[in-house]
Amino acid sequence: MSIVKINVLTVPEEQRETLEKRFASRAGTVDSSDGFEWFELLRPVEGTDSYLVYTRWRAEEDFQNWMSGRGQAAHRDGAAGGERPKPAATDSTLWTFEVIQQAAPKQD
Repeated sequence: MSIVKINVLTVPEEQRETLEKRFASRAGTVDSSDGFEWFELLRPVEGTDSYLVYTRWRAEEDFQNWMSGRGQAAHRDGAAGGERPKPAATDSTLWTFEVIQQAAPKQD
């Protein structure tokens, strides 16, 4: 089955809009990657300052291939003059999970 990567980003309140705009500007950079299955950016509602970046992949190898290619390029994109912008997140932790069970709504 698939593999899930969840990047836990600690984002101060004053940087939330910046983070969301950066993700919006990169929309589509992962969609056509081989083995890519799903993406979600989850905004905290209460009790935490952590955003979750959820991606689902066919296999670990597919994720690693994306990270060493297009993923690296997406994170390198800088402002005018080639300078990399200051990160919006103050911390990042990557979690990895195997999908061992799943369900979807029943179709009538």
